[in-house]
Amino acid sequence: MGWMIAAVVGCLIGGCAVAAWYVGEMRRMTGFLRHRPAGSNARLTVSVPGRAPEELALAVNAQLDAIQNERIEQMQRAEEFRRDLSALAHDVRTPLMGARGHVQLALDGKCTGEDARHLAAALERLDDMRTLLDQLFAYARANDPDRRPEIETIAVHSLLAEILLGHYPEFEERGWEPAVRFENESLTVDADRAAMGRIIENLVSNTLRYGAAAPSIVQERSRMTFSNAVDTATADGLDLDRMFHRFYQADGARSGSGSGLGLAVARSLAESMGMQLYATMDGITLSITLDLGPAVHDGTGPGASAI
Repeated sequence: MGWMIAAVVGCLIGGCAVAAWYVGEMRRMTGFLRHRPAGSNARLTVSVPGRAPEELALAVNAQLDAIQNERIEQMQRAEEFRRDLSALAHDVRTPLMGARGHVQLALDGKCTGEDARHLAAALERLDDMRTLLDQLFAYARANDPDRRPEIETIAVHSLLAEILLGHYPEFEERGWEPAVRFENESLTVDADRAAMGRIIENLVSNTLRYGAAAPSIVQERSRMTFSNAVDTATADGLDLDRMFHRFYQADGARSGSGSGLGLAVARSLAESMGMQLYATMDGITLSITLDLGPAVHDGTGPGASAI
């Protein structure tokens, strides 16, 4: 009789041990699925015997494979779309410039009166279209998966001064004088010159297009901050979380000729070179900061200055 009791007790203990083993394995599998990174190639494994756990692991892994394949296909479609967009933007520019040239020739000829007025209006619309198309082309190039930055050492202060000089007529028209203060005029950065120029160009253009007062541009350590006041309508309609999204414009700025691509282009180019671009708001003062990151070099030493 005693041996039967011992056998029953042994079976119960063994059953509890097996059940605990299975429970532990289920918890391990649950933890794997819960904490597995979305882009991981890891697959579920089974360490307990039995057909049921193996079938469960096979079914889960099949779903993980399907999700990964779908993600890869989406990435490939996105890359193909960016390539097509870049090619399309380039191709459209040629006939547009041709149409503008014909209108300009007509205006330079003997066209007068009402016809001249309509042609002048058409020329103005073509110029607006060219500006928008140039911005679209810049966005497509910034997101082209085949584009590889050509890295060189760039003097940041000199590049900024060159871009500000190109905008001198616009600043003069507004009666603005940008306040520029560099902690270190010798600051350099390893970056693609065209991309770096486009980033700064877009940030300066943003201060001109949407600003209500002269901007200030301040460099401290690895950061360059472009700040200026905006009008109340723009400030009230500004969404800092979306302002770097493509085609985004603040509600108070939608009547302008901008496309909402300038800051999206700037961020894409910055991120492609390991830099960061972000915005903050203090009252009605909008500040956009470009953090040059680890590619920045101090040069010969610090020294406060102004252009």
